[in-house]
Amino acid sequence: MFARAANLSPARLIFLRRSFSSEIFISRLSYYTTDEELSDAFSAFGTVKNARIIRDPSTNRPKGFGFVNYASEAEAQKAVKAMDGRIFGGRLIFVEFARRKPHDGGQDST
Repeated sequence: MFARAANLSPARLIFLRRSFSSEIFISRLSYYTTDEELSDAFSAFGTVKNARIIRDPSTNRPKGFGFVNYASEAEAQKAVKAMDGRIFGGRLIFVEFARRKPHDGGQDST
């Protein structure tokens, strides 16, 4: 595998390392949206494995964004195309592929 990778351009290696995700991020959700409503709305585009609204840990109030996991990347792509910039729960929502949080490598900034 390493011998084949040595023959590829750096741009191609970056493309190959990019992991496609079947998880999408939904922002600007109504604070009254439930996990079930989110799952129901996004199940029109494929098999929803998990839908969750992110909540404040101290108050348990919704933060206005959430995540939906699909069974495949193709289903997630359909949902992003169909739902980004749409009205849901009386609010304009934005939908995109979820990104992993960058890790700081365990270094302390002080």
